[in-house]
Amino acid sequence: MKRKLRMGMIGGGKDAFIGAVHRLAANMDGLIELTAGALSVNPEIGYESGKLLFLPDNRIYTNYEEMLTKESELPADERIDFVTIVTPNFAHFAPAMMALEKGFNVVIEKPITLTLDEAKQLQAKVEETGLTLCLTHTYSGYPMVKQAKQMVSEGALGAIRKIVVEYPQGWLSTLSEREGNAQAAWRTDPSKTGKSGSMGDIGTHAAHLAEYISGLKITKICADLNIVVPGRAIDDDGNVLLKFDNGSNGVLVASQVAAGEENALKIRVYGEKGGLEWHQMEPNTMIVRWLNAPAQIYRTGNGYMGSYAQHNTRTPGGHPEGYLEAFANIYRNFALTIDAKLNNEQPTAEMLDFPGTEDGIRGMAFIENVVASSQSDQKWHDYKL
Repeated sequence: MKRKLRMGMIGGGKDAFIGAVHRLAANMDGLIELTAGALSVNPEIGYESGKLLFLPDNRIYTNYEEMLTKESELPADERIDFVTIVTPNFAHFAPAMMALEKGFNVVIEKPITLTLDEAKQLQAKVEETGLTLCLTHTYSGYPMVKQAKQMVSEGALGAIRKIVVEYPQGWLSTLSEREGNAQAAWRTDPSKTGKSGSMGDIGTHAAHLAEYISGLKITKICADLNIVVPGRAIDDDGNVLLKFDNGSNGVLVASQVAAGEENALKIRVYGEKGGLEWHQMEPNTMIVRWLNAPAQIYRTGNGYMGSYAQHNTRTPGGHPEGYLEAFANIYRNFALTIDAKLNNEQPTAEMLDFPGTEDGIRGMAFIENVVASSQSDQKWHDYKL
């Protein structure tokens, strides 16, 4: 790269958890610099946040409309290259659409929008403009997840027969949205988070991981959503039976009332010849079990890893690479892709390996279909896009 890419951030002001994560991830490889921001709906907080991040006064904006308009009027060698949107779900669509209309590439926090229709509109705008949109499905950024995907795609496990994926958390085991927890408040408010709570927030991560590693698409579901904590307005727990487009089946569990759990995302994929198992909380390790041979333990940072894993590994074997590095891999691949396009070059397959609008649409379809299935008396529900 000849220069760093210039990033403008929408949302993510001081005390915002995910905004800080995005900035750390974007900064990790030295390819991106934060240049401008509309960091809060509260102008005072937005200005203070911008100063804390050492932004010049003229690049701290009171709202995203002002930022996108004024940045688009700057000379090409000064204005931002892309926008990162780290607002709550309900405030994703409008700034993303405006950014694309103004000629800016977009990174957007998952889920892509509040509704499936909005996601489709964004995809149409991306196709119309030729710009790039990246969706931060973080867990697809882990080197060992890349290794799992490559092994499956190369047929190491044979035809896939079953997928079991679970994401238990315990942080909503009490009615914390009424106890001053701001994250819980908006994530359990249907007007801000969308149709589903646990399935929208973490079930979509589990579904994306299942499809990403296996290369398969969900075609049918049978869902059961639950409100476990009395007084909550939206599901905090759920179970889904899955059928995939090759005829295989699966099970997906997402719960935010699994008391004592942190972020215990785990996936097992079984084929004709063997199976693999990966845990997000032990991300450098993958267990591969064979039908007629001893089990193997794969570890990040070793020479036997495939090209996609090696492309997304920073440290020698034995040095843990975790959530921030996985997040940074998504930003890095996005940045390398944008840079290649700016220089009229073709990005490599490894660079292009980050989630985009299709993943966003399938995530929103997952939410819509799970809710519809849970509300239906019919056992199996066709997965509609």
